[in-house]
Amino acid sequence: MINLENIHALSEFQRKSKDFIRKLKKSGKPAVLTVNGQAEVVVQSAEAYQKLLESHEVLETVRGISRGLEQAKRCEGRPLRGLIQELSREHGISLK
Repeated sequence: MINLENIHALSEFQRKSKDFIRKLKKSGKPAVLTVNGQAEVVVQSAEAYQKLLESHEVLETVRGISRGLEQAKRCEGRPLRGLIQELSREHGISLK
């Protein structure tokens, strides 16, 4: 969640960018920057952004597994043996 106390004008960020960057790194939390009173961008440290990307990747993996399990429950899958045989033919790989 974005802390409502961490909303600042872009012009303030530009004037005090070193201070902002230090705070962003220390807190690991994002800040919202406004232009003419309207939220325009969110900034955060590179480390916090990397963690966000990793969390998103894990979430997408879990969603994919969940979709696969739901398809299996509905008998929408296909036998692995047939898939392996099809892929081996397509790529000229002998299974013997």
